[in-house]
Amino acid sequence: MHSFIPPNRFFPYLTWTDIQNMPDKDNVVLLQPVGAIEQHGPHLPLIVDAAIGVAVLGKALAQLDSEVPAYALPPLYYGKSNEHWHFPGTVSLSAQTLMATLMEVGESLYRAGFRKLALVNAHGGQPQIMEIVARDLHQTYEDFMVFPLFVWRVPHIAGEFLSPKEAELGIHAGDAETSMMLSILPDQVRMEQAVAEYPQGLPDNSLLSMEGKLPFAWTTRDLSQSGVLGDPTVATKDKGDRLLDSTATSWTRVIEDIYKFQQPKAWKG
Repeated sequence: MHSFIPPNRFFPYLTWTDIQNMPDKDNVVLLQPVGAIEQHGPHLPLIVDAAIGVAVLGKALAQLDSEVPAYALPPLYYGKSNEHWHFPGTVSLSAQTLMATLMEVGESLYRAGFRKLALVNAHGGQPQIMEIVARDLHQTYEDFMVFPLFVWRVPHIAGEFLSPKEAELGIHAGDAETSMMLSILPDQVRMEQAVAEYPQGLPDNSLLSMEGKLPFAWTTRDLSQSGVLGDPTVATKDKGDRLLDSTATSWTRVIEDIYKFQQPKAWKG
């Protein structure tokens, strides 16, 4: 999967002397992809989140100005996926294990002299973990700039082709993810097995929702029999190509912004 990353931007291909002699390590941007191995319905492989995250990041790095120092770390394929664990094949870490892993990765990079780390998460079940880790790393090392980011939370063109229902409820293995996978790993997509299924039994006329400001806890089997939450049957490679391009272009801008970023320092004590 790391083959999506340009070799000259892949951190593990460096030597320890490359890192020791690297200039201006304070501003080198390190990017930790975090995915998941979890069910994505009967038509998509378990690796969807990790694949999308690494493919987007790789394309963004390929477009990045060569003067901007940025490297992708090895993808962390496992994530906190216990909302899907009733479906065979899902492999989940506990929140505590994932947090400890990311904390220790961050501490190792800080010890090596780096001061900018982006946690590039591609799984919707763990943004809060990225936020906790980022805050704790920065609290421990006040000159460590850590960014808890979500792959999909950048400008992209999905809104141009998603139906209103899909935009609201298609949160897993639906049109967007399936189209993206048709672009990234088409041989691993089984469109003949794709089924549309939207969340069932959601509260009517309520401030509470599946996602959003006032959510309720759920597991996937509360909402779906197939593991799908959306409509993958309308997915196409063309939509996936355009979605990948637009998302990667935004991520190139994100990396540039991190490179320029300096931590605010209001406290003068």
